[in-house]
Amino acid sequence: MSNMMRDSQIMAQIKDENLGYMSDMALELAQMADDSGLTTLAYLFRMAALEASTANSVLAEPEDDLPRQMTSH
Repeated sequence: MSNMMRDSQIMAQIKDENLGYMSDMALELAQMADDSGLTTLAYLFRMAALEASTANSVLAEPEDDLPRQMTSH
């Protein structure tokens, strides 16, 4: 059981790192698009960065909040 928990924590950490990387890359691409005069593309990359950072913060929430939310109704 502890191996499963450890694996789960490792996978969550990898997802967190990947989402952070995607957010950073999207912001860099947005800046490059802005510099090239591609405003619409820059906007889309900024939205992608926002989505990745939002998903990143959702993953950072404690996992035991979910069962309490479901049983409190």
